[in-house]
Amino acid sequence: MQAAMEITARYCQKEMESYGSCVSSNPSTWQQKCHDLKMKVSQCTSSHPVIQKIRQDCSSEFVKFEQCLKENQDTPTSCSAHVARFLGCAETVNLSGVATEPVPQPK
Repeated sequence: MQAAMEITARYCQKEMESYGSCVSSNPSTWQQKCHDLKMKVSQCTSSHPVIQKIRQDCSSEFVKFEQCLKENQDTPTSCSAHVARFLGCAETVNLSGVATEPVPQPK
């Protein structure tokens, strides 16, 4: 997961910072107010092979984490167990042979 976070930070820093600021500024309404920014982060990272591999291999854990966030919008910290399961899965993903550069997106 550390590799995925570093890649996300490297290639999607602006989007991550905007989304993080929005979530921090809107603790009880971030799910609605920050949706567009969340989609921008998703679009930015969706082309990266390492992130694609983690999402593929840990999709079940990630879906459960997202569902928890939707159900606990006022208390996202209550989803820490879901985060831990997702991160644990991500750490076990075999990244050998996965390209480390993003696939160029058409403009």
